Amino acid sequence: MTARMGTARLGPAERTAALTQMGAQELDVVVIGGGVVGAGVALDAATRGLSVGLLEARDFASGTSSRSSKLIHGGLRYLEQLNFDLVREALRERALLLQRIAPHLVRPVPFLLPLTHVGWERPYVGAGLVMYDSLGFSFGSTRGVPGHRHLSRGRALRIAPSLRRAAFSGAVQYWDAQVDDARYVMTMLRTASSYGAHVASRAQVVGFLREGERVTGVRVRDLEAGTEMDVRARQVVNATGVWTDDIQELVGGRGQMHVRASKGIHLVVPRDRIHSLTGIILRTEKSVLFVIPWGRHWIIGTTDTRWDLNRAHPAASRSDIDYVLEHVNEVLSVPLTRDDVEGVYAGLRPLLSGESEETSKLSREHMVAHPVPGLVMVAGGKYTTYRVMAQDAVDAVAHGLDQRVPPSCTDRIPLAGAEGYQALWNSRQRLAQSSGLHVARIEHLLQRYGSMIDEVLALIEADPSLALPLAGADDYLRAEIVYAATHEGARHLNDVLARRTHISIETFHRGLGVVEEAAGLLAGPLEWDDEQVKREVEYYTKRVEAERLSQEQDTDQEADAIRLGAPDVVPVASPKNA
Repeated sequence: MTARMGTARLGPAERTAALTQMGAQELDVVVIGGGVVGAGVALDAATRGLSVGLLEARDFASGTSSRSSKLIHGGLRYLEQLNFDLVREALRERALLLQRIAPHLVRPVPFLLPLTHVGWERPYVGAGLVMYDSLGFSFGSTRGVPGHRHLSRGRALRIAPSLRRAAFSGAVQYWDAQVDDARYVMTMLRTASSYGAHVASRAQVVGFLREGERVTGVRVRDLEAGTEMDVRARQVVNATGVWTDDIQELVGGRGQMHVRASKGIHLVVPRDRIHSLTGIILRTEKSVLFVIPWGRHWIIGTTDTRWDLNRAHPAASRSDIDYVLEHVNEVLSVPLTRDDVEGVYAGLRPLLSGESEETSKLSREHMVAHPVPGLVMVAGGKYTTYRVMAQDAVDAVAHGLDQRVPPSCTDRIPLAGAEGYQALWNSRQRLAQSSGLHVARIEHLLQRYGSMIDEVLALIEADPSLALPLAGADDYLRAEIVYAATHEGARHLNDVLARRTHISIETFHRGLGVVEEAAGLLAGPLEWDDEQVKREVEYYTKRVEAERLSQEQDTDQEADAIRLGAPDVVPVASPKNA
């Protein structure tokens, strides 16, 4: 029986059950990779009536899908490259996410584009934004965001007082959207689970099952228990992003696609360091730089440089950080310094390799291939168009299955927490009164959990101490830490501080100020003994120390070597299973 929408849990018991189910039957499709594309494939397949398993070697969204610019956008620079189809597709997806699929997780955000050239630039940019807005109306849908507007320098300074007056002559303001990228992936996986998908993290694919040339499943190592099992499937989908080539090598044979990694880094600074009511977008010699509002913070990025080193933990160097600060300071009246930086994160874009040597010129469009019978590969693309990528991948799966498979319906499937969200938002004052929480807390919870807020409030009702904020990260309640383990698939301290919350980049202490309290809250639901609690704190502390030190190095090679000095958590089986 499919669970009622919004009630699917991804706790420890559900992980165990998912692995058991995957080992006990032949699935229609097994998905390798728990990022946004893999999660999208699992949801698309499950909502077409297929039996689905998803395996992620680390934590969900632990790679590219938690280290993006956190934007849902059409891509203005692709418009400049005359790639109208890609922009139209992305804007259609933006409207769907804003209005139907995830209104609780995706919201409009304004951007100011300062103009620096008198004469030609305003009509040039204006014409582009007219087209951008017009493409947003394609397919009879509404944009979901306001249209652009032209501003004089004086009007621009009124909404963005931190801009340096001499740095620009006027501005244009337009709208896009933003998302909590890691939370979106996790919510999509919960939605897929509610439609019957079996989902497990810390489950690494170490080999393929074969019948002659045909792929018939995967060999999986449970990294928590240290055991291995076979998962049989009629079709396997590789949705591993920058690890695509590795999986191709694992299956053997010559690959049909090659993925190059491009590193992008972002800085997080407190909101009071830049006085502005709007985000800002700046041109650089290589790409664009965004200053993005993010709660009580700004996210500033990104870079675009080739990366051939460790893909699990891409490191930001001093040179990367200085590059971003230098470019944003060109337009700020009060320059930012390294002392203003609360957090730094680096991610890798999976770009389809082409003839260009510059990663900024490689394609963001995606590709689906069927290199050997039973295996589908999907790679490339961008976060905004994950749903289209997933649809194309499952279409390829359907082609490989004997049975008739219905067409995709994910453009009409709201994610968990979306149903009833607007009604709850309208009732947030009443919800605050009944729960005893401040209305600002209710708003925070609604924008993270949507209509699943009742599950968080139930934890607080059962244990009123969970209504208290974390000491040292008071944007988050203690209940949210517990909920991450009981409902959201978090297995380790880093999962919670880096992805279920963003404490690791939103505090100057990078999460070290809350490690003891958070580990204590996780110990119960995850059945940690005192030794495991100590180990979790120790490993997280080492990770932060290594990241900080790597960000003092001048080159990628030096930064990478130091970042790799902090190993991943080595899990232990719970005392009950030992």
